[in-house]
Amino acid sequence: LSDHRQIVDNVVYSPNGDRIVSSSYYSAVRVWDVATGDCLYIFVGHTSEIVSIAYSPQGTVIASSDRDGTVRLWDMDSGECRSIISGYGYSTVLSPKGDQIALQQSWDEIGVGLWDLETGACIRRLSGHKGWVGSVAYSPQGDQIVSADDKAVRLWDVETGECRQTMVGHTRNVTKVLFSPKGDYIASASYDMTVRLWNVGSGSSRQISNDHSGAVRDLKYSPKRNQIASCSSDSTIRLWDALTGFCSRTLTGHSDRVNDISYSPQEDHLASCSEDTTVRLWDVESGTCLHTLAGHTNAVYHVAFSSRGDQIASSGRDNTVRLWNVNTGECQHILIGHSNEGWFVTYSPQGDQVASAGWDGVVKLWDVDTGACQHTLTGHSDGISRIVYSPNGNQIASASSDMTIRLWDVKSGMCTHIFIGQNNYVTHVVYSPRGHQIASTSVYVGTIRLWDTESGECLHTL
Repeated sequence: LSDHRQIVDNVVYSPNGDRIVSSSYYSAVRVWDVATGDCLYIFVGHTSEIVSIAYSPQGTVIASSDRDGTVRLWDMDSGECRSIISGYGYSTVLSPKGDQIALQQSWDEIGVGLWDLETGACIRRLSGHKGWVGSVAYSPQGDQIVSADDKAVRLWDVETGECRQTMVGHTRNVTKVLFSPKGDYIASASYDMTVRLWNVGSGSSRQISNDHSGAVRDLKYSPKRNQIASCSSDSTIRLWDALTGFCSRTLTGHSDRVNDISYSPQEDHLASCSEDTTVRLWDVESGTCLHTLAGHTNAVYHVAFSSRGDQIASSGRDNTVRLWNVNTGECQHILIGHSNEGWFVTYSPQGDQVASAGWDGVVKLWDVDTGACQHTLTGHSDGISRIVYSPNGNQIASASSDMTIRLWDVKSGMCTHIFIGQNNYVTHVVYSPRGHQIASTSVYVGTIRLWDTESGECLHTL
């Protein structure tokens, strides 16, 4: 198929596979017959670079968008342009039912529009974010989502997609947000070296921490203790009373930035990992370091407790995952198999399996007792930034810099869904409490997407 006169940027099959659509740089959209190779249509009208093309699920409409913010909807029966949408169009996503099209506003602006595919009318504009979304979390009840973009914390209604609260107070990028166990408060951490607590009902906040001397990188809640733990680039971990904001403990011992922290299921221990290549196990009550777990040969990025509380998993820049005995501090297994640094590690809800992922684009599932690799999940074309088990442990969701999210069946190791529609590197993915939805975020784009885990449909773009 060689009729294009310039570089071909996009190509996509029709849903039934009998046609191919292609677009070329500053030129036309062409429709080809797969069996014969004949060019059936040439769609001309765009005046700048075509950046995206998409088929409707029924195969009756093609949407093409250009860098100037124009989207054209082409009728596949007549070959005519049925609608022109202006002001949106850097990225084009058609709904699974084929009745709507979602469009990102432009290359460098933040905004999403939903349009009726039949009439070309704008249904809704979703706006509010001012920068890329750095963290997202569901409320315990699953009816709300909190997100952090640039300096603001935003609260969203899951059902309607409406922004309920915009909470402003941080002076630099927000790195982490999470709900309190009852869902009545939100905690946020920031590069401005503070931790804030926000009232969900009123949106008011109080600063509970200005004691860190470096960026606050992670937060964890302890429901039993009504406590918040924070870790920072200043090499310390601090424990806070979630009601009073009083700092009860400062845990020192790491010699470099602390990247991640994790409470044990019983909430009597805290694990931390650092750029100094070590993992530390702390007694929460006394603040004493019980074990310094040494063995990694480079920075440790992530640490997690098993649901049984008897084991810790850690992953890092040395391409290994290590499993540690909580009681003895001994390394039980060194899991080798990744070809690049390990970015994330997490236990199954049952505690019998650990999943790891990293910049090699591979997810590996390991038996915690034997250290044997049970499945290697391949399909992503770039590094993986986040993995998470579904609440029942039957699925794993993986987020990647290839701009996709994949759902995997844990038992078979098969990919059950590929979620396409994020417009940049996917930074976070999280399951709703019931496991029927996942929320995802992308770097620089400033949107949250809610997906149905059964159908794979994108429900909302916030």
